[in-house]
Amino acid sequence: MSLFKRIGDNIRANINSMLDKAENPIKMLEQYLRDMEDDIADAEVAVTKQIAVVKRFQKQYEDSQVMADKRETQALQALEQEREDLARRALEDKKLHQAKADDYKEQFEGSRETADKLKAQLREMKDEYEQMKAKKATLVARAEAAKAQKEINKVMTGFGKDTARKGFERMEEKVNQAEAEAAASIELKSSGQDLDDELASLGKNNNDVDTELARLKQKLKHHKKE
Repeated sequence: MSLFKRIGDNIRANINSMLDKAENPIKMLEQYLRDMEDDIADAEVAVTKQIAVVKRFQKQYEDSQVMADKRETQALQALEQEREDLARRALEDKKLHQAKADDYKEQFEGSRETADKLKAQLREMKDEYEQMKAKKATLVARAEAAKAQKEINKVMTGFGKDTARKGFERMEEKVNQAEAEAAASIELKSSGQDLDDELASLGKNNNDVDTELARLKQKLKHHKKE
């Protein structure tokens, strides 16, 4: 697995964990983007170095191949002038340069393939960075909404259990008690007045009877005289 592939996998795997553990998700999102920018900058440096390696192997391959081709041409010229010994030396040197050229070519092609992969992965990182940057606004809004909901839930959990509500309940009990005491006082006073009136009425009724009885006795006495 390449360096950039590991970086990309790490980015995708860690974002949710980072947000879950973050005390301030918004700041963590900003830090996350800065971390991605740093990773991309490091990746760009690595790609630049790899491209330099490709160019170096390419030049070494081309230079060695040029020398190998040159020695073959020189060997042919030596044979034309019947200098077989010189032609042999030229071919021996060509063999050395050709071996180097073949080795450099293999290194060149391998490093170029690696560079192409790194550049493709770097583009993926940049694309993902742009996507995350565009998604930041949505994530920030969600984080703010979650924070607000958490605060509301916290308030609602304690709602109705606070001092104010208990104070209202105590005041209501006191009002109910005061009303009950007032009603009892009125009832007691009313009961006392009824008894006094009844007793007074009873005495009044007896006086009326005595008066009427005296009148009848007087009337009866008068009839007897007649």
